[in-house]
Amino acid sequence: MKNKKAKYLIILIFVFTVLLMLSFKEEHDPLHKRTFNISLSETKNGVVAKKVLSDELYFKNGKLFSNLLFDKFGYKYIRYRINKDSIFTDSTDSEVRMLVVEASMTDETNQTVLIDFVTSEWDIDGTIRITKNDKIKRYYDFAGREKGGKPKKAKRNKSQETPSKL
Repeated sequence: MKNKKAKYLIILIFVFTVLLMLSFKEEHDPLHKRTFNISLSETKNGVVAKKVLSDELYFKNGKLFSNLLFDKFGYKYIRYRINKDSIFTDSTDSEVRMLVVEASMTDETNQTVLIDFVTSEWDIDGTIRITKNDKIKRYYDFAGREKGGKPKKAKRNKSQETPSKL
């Protein structure tokens, strides 16, 4: 009898532990594990450069990764903050989620990178400013799309749309 009660107690503790672990599952922001292909245009003295750079922005765990910022300026990751998260209905009566995001980081040499962008579903548009001692060193405008394009809508079966005639 004692073995039976001990087994039930062990099973109860195991189930309770599993349920507790599932309840503490980490919530991620809407940009988590999303990748955007972007095109950057550098602006110098109000004139847009003819050469367009391409880059990839990857978001994970509240951090932004960029190949261009890492290769040219040494920023491995940059923490971002979502300032506005809203859903609105566009002209085609479909819901669109818009995020207004801001990211910034300063290194040891007092060089700061400031990134402001807006995402609407799978599109992204924004600016990157790199300053040194509060003077603009580089300024980029960028726009792009989420890698993989826009998500496909689920197809309906014809049998569900039109009732069969008897």
